[in-house]
Amino acid sequence: MVEKVLVLGAGIAGLNAALALHRPGREVIVIDRDAPPPETSADEAFESWDRRGVGHVRHSHAFLARLHNIIRDNYPDLLKDLLDAGCREIKFYENMPVEKQASYVAVPGDADLTILTSRRTTLELVMRRYVMRQQGVTFMPSTLVRSLIFEQQGAAKKVFGVNIENEDGASELRADIIVDAGGKNSQATEWLREAGAPIEETSAPAGIVYFTRHYRLRDGMEEPARTKNAAAGDLGYIKFGIFPADNRCFSVTLAVPEIEMEMRRAVVRPEIFDGVCAAIPGMAAWVAPERSEARSKVFGMGELWARWRSMVKDGTPVALNFFPMGDTVIRTNPLYGRGCSFAAVQAHVLAEVLDETTDPVARALSFHAKVDKELRPYYNDMLKQDASAIRRAANALNPDYKPTFKSKLIKSFADDAIMPAARADIRVLRDFMRGFHMIDEPGKWIKNLHNITTVLRYWLKSKKSKEAADLYPPKMGPERDEMMKLLGLSADADMERLKAAA
Repeated sequence: MVEKVLVLGAGIAGLNAALALHRPGREVIVIDRDAPPPETSADEAFESWDRRGVGHVRHSHAFLARLHNIIRDNYPDLLKDLLDAGCREIKFYENMPVEKQASYVAVPGDADLTILTSRRTTLELVMRRYVMRQQGVTFMPSTLVRSLIFEQQGAAKKVFGVNIENEDGASELRADIIVDAGGKNSQATEWLREAGAPIEETSAPAGIVYFTRHYRLRDGMEEPARTKNAAAGDLGYIKFGIFPADNRCFSVTLAVPEIEMEMRRAVVRPEIFDGVCAAIPGMAAWVAPERSEARSKVFGMGELWARWRSMVKDGTPVALNFFPMGDTVIRTNPLYGRGCSFAAVQAHVLAEVLDETTDPVARALSFHAKVDKELRPYYNDMLKQDASAIRRAANALNPDYKPTFKSKLIKSFADDAIMPAARADIRVLRDFMRGFHMIDEPGKWIKNLHNITTVLRYWLKSKKSKEAADLYPPKMGPERDEMMKLLGLSADADMERLKAAA
């Protein structure tokens, strides 16, 4: 008997679902609201591929090591296709402090800390073409899902199909498994809620607005050499990062706290965006006019929220044969780059669950439990970091704010203990990055005796000692007032606005 699977959505989550679920004895149909991708180059796809269903398609993207490893270990031919198209593997040693690279000696497991980076359109284009070549996978582009077909079975909605509409008209499509990979604006899960399914949801603001611009190196120019100046960091009033991409391209993302209204309104203007980059030493060399040229406008993305939806209530599934995946069920702050990896992990968890049992209730409960175990630690860690960043941004605009002893201690532990230890000791850095890349749980590294003793040792050192001083990087960029002045913006406007609102 052939098991039919409908995947609603053809973004990264949908493509990962199709990859993980296709196998002998299973038919996978991917329904995409958008038109097929152009039969063209990566550059032309970036310029012309209209992905209405993926609002962040032209923002910076990188596949964390967890997702790179999934592709490497399960789909080596796909990895080759991605690299042949210009996508790049960035190794662990390439991200370590530049002064440590000469003495670096690889150990087993370092290859597992490799990042895959590219423009999102290139990643998605190559993945889609690879998935389309797989036996048992069919794409239905330019097709809208109008409603779900389901019936009540006990306390759950049993889903067994969708009503669709395309150029051939309206029709009904039935299946054994429905995967909702429609993204943050998916309607399928909402239809179940409207029909009475008790889908519980918790959410929290990310506290930032995202801005991205793309660039290309000029002919004859190469990427700037690594220095001690950070190419990614947090200045408090703005976060920044360089994302190397495919085919001599790269992008810059600036994340502005929501409370910084003056900067938010201005940074969407190309001259202001480039002005911010030019004022930050770690980015200035990248965007220097003689080295690179801008290849896009500034893309903005707001209304960023973390969200976790539960498809199980009081130990009972709320839906059967229906599995939301990716941003449909778990949204994350894009700053951490975990959304694509979350989706890939969910896809492979579902493949494992479907192979274990054919019982719909057992499948729903097992999927829920395994996803929670695999992803909840990273999600909760993100929530804590987001809440802390929101507080810091608000405090920076409060002239009366005086940090508590606890907040000073926490800041000192991060700046004067963790950061110097990670720069001095490759083992500390390696273990920390294993948490960041979702290979180990986020806090596991600090529980290691070597790591915690190293961190505490550097915390106790005087910042004035030569050894400690050499472990502090140069100042990342201007203070807030200085940056606002450089850009011709008011440093006091937001403070006055908040004071008036109070």
